[in-house]
Amino acid sequence: MFQETEYDIIVIGGGHAGCESALASARLGLKTCLFTINIDSIGHMSCNPAIGGLAKGHIVREIDALGGEMAKVADKAGIQFRMLNLSKGPAVWALRSQADRGLYKLHMRKTLEQQANLTIKQSIVEKIIVEANQVKGVINNLNVFYGARAVIVTTGTFLKGLIHIGLERFSAGRAGEFASLGLSDSLAGIGLNLGRLKTGTPPRIDAKSIDFSQLEPQYGDDPPVPFSYSTEKITNPQLPCFITYTNSSVHVIIRANLDRSPLYGGVIKGIGPRYCPSIEDKVMKFQDKDRHQVFLEPEGLDTKEYYANGISTSLPYDVQLKIVRSITGLHSAEIMRPAYAIEYDFVFPTQLNHTLETKIVKGLYLAGQINGTSGYEEAGAQGLMAGINASLKILGKEPLILMRDEAYIGVLIDDLVTKGTNEPYRMFTSRAEYRLLLRHDNADDRLMKKGMQIGLLDRDVFEKYIDRYEKVHKEMMRLKNTRVFPSAEINEKLILINTSPIDEATTLEKLLKRPEIDYDFIENLSPQNLPKDIKDLVQINVKYEGYIKKQQELAHKMRSLEQKKIPNDFIYQGIPGLSREVVEKLTQVRPQNIGQASRIPGITPAALSIILVAVERYWREKSS
Repeated sequence: MFQETEYDIIVIGGGHAGCESALASARLGLKTCLFTINIDSIGHMSCNPAIGGLAKGHIVREIDALGGEMAKVADKAGIQFRMLNLSKGPAVWALRSQADRGLYKLHMRKTLEQQANLTIKQSIVEKIIVEANQVKGVINNLNVFYGARAVIVTTGTFLKGLIHIGLERFSAGRAGEFASLGLSDSLAGIGLNLGRLKTGTPPRIDAKSIDFSQLEPQYGDDPPVPFSYSTEKITNPQLPCFITYTNSSVHVIIRANLDRSPLYGGVIKGIGPRYCPSIEDKVMKFQDKDRHQVFLEPEGLDTKEYYANGISTSLPYDVQLKIVRSITGLHSAEIMRPAYAIEYDFVFPTQLNHTLETKIVKGLYLAGQINGTSGYEEAGAQGLMAGINASLKILGKEPLILMRDEAYIGVLIDDLVTKGTNEPYRMFTSRAEYRLLLRHDNADDRLMKKGMQIGLLDRDVFEKYIDRYEKVHKEMMRLKNTRVFPSAEINEKLILINTSPIDEATTLEKLLKRPEIDYDFIENLSPQNLPKDIKDLVQINVKYEGYIKKQQELAHKMRSLEQKKIPNDFIYQGIPGLSREVVEKLTQVRPQNIGQASRIPGITPAALSIILVAVERYWREKSS
């Protein structure tokens, strides 16, 4: 065996998790090497050409506030931006962008190649080397050893990846790329428990064969709102998406060919994503629906390829062609790339600490789809946190663990390591109990100080954040202290917008709290000429002040439970009153505190009270 270079950190995989991990560790001064099966696929968007969406857009903003890269690259590659859910409350507003797939890869790879302390190698890692429960490095398929103080595994769908198109199947990490075969066995050999998941992708359509005149265009926002706090303006041309629908003919074709479906024929063993089902699943599970929406999304500015979002399938190619050509606007469609399903190995994430380091091997971190998640954003967030925490550990510093009231990233990681998953995990706003605190607009206020303290955030970006919130605070104080007095002119304006007139001096803040009044009305009464983002923040903070305070109080109460630490070697067996099931779950998860224990599925309030008493007794006896 030949030994080449020693690194501080080795990252395996060049997807969204791997890119964030490698950049974070290199930027923190650690000698880093990124191993990828194919350098040309660094930052590749394997599924839909889009970033963000409900809850996912929040995560992208959080990655940016901590000093990650996804938001910046999304802005450079974005060809349509839309703020979703504007008709609802601000807690669920979310930014989504269509991306030029080629531009995204280009900018991400360029960023990695220009990064100091970072080396990129095209190589297949076959084995993780561990000695005395400490990672020592990796061996590749050429039998070359690379030493490392920490290894971050971000292999996506490549671990024993198996593609299905009808009853045909073949080994691949994704279409056109090798699978990683040896690494699964190496992880299992270390002692990690692995499972099998499944995901899929729809066909890609040639734009020349699409009749756009029969489709409904969907345009983005004008002007587009960027993801990154450092982006001044979106400069790419903006393109529309197009909407069409399946119909009864499509559904008849699907039902008639279920015997050729690997999903319904039992060939696929992995569990698929409940929230992003294949078209076969939609048709069979929602038989009352006579149609399902299909979004035709452009893959880029310089390609004719369109992504048919909504008809993900593993049916045979000839059936795919019949389905596509039965959809309005696609009667003459040519499929450029067929749809397929892919099965792959993953590691049950309850085997990880909140730092994303494995519990059984020190220095071994896992991030992305290997932990059972789906989505670029979830992967990027885990990659960033794994890169940060591996680096902080090597540097002898305290880890960065985000709480559930601080970030969607905190919710994501806590859900994974506490509750686990046996299906592809996708982030939703409903998973966050403090979602009014975790809005897309205030990610900078929640996380930029942490990004600055760690050393990943640029000074000029941080100073802009400070200036922004000084303006917000100043305007909120002005609204609180500025009064308007009853007059015929003011009361006439109030009546015009169907709100009651005033009969005494009233602050601008009190007026803004009224449901019928927005900041534009206040500005008309008392002009300030503030930027839109400042006005939006002020309006949200004023209108939702009571709800925000209530969630802050709830979060504070939960923090008190998080502070009640449970020792790593705490023995649950033998505690009177705990059932065998509860003992098994606690022993498997090894919660670090009472708050985490309370979130383990199946831990009842009664069991929690028993655990709390036992833990407090343990600490008293230890201190005495």
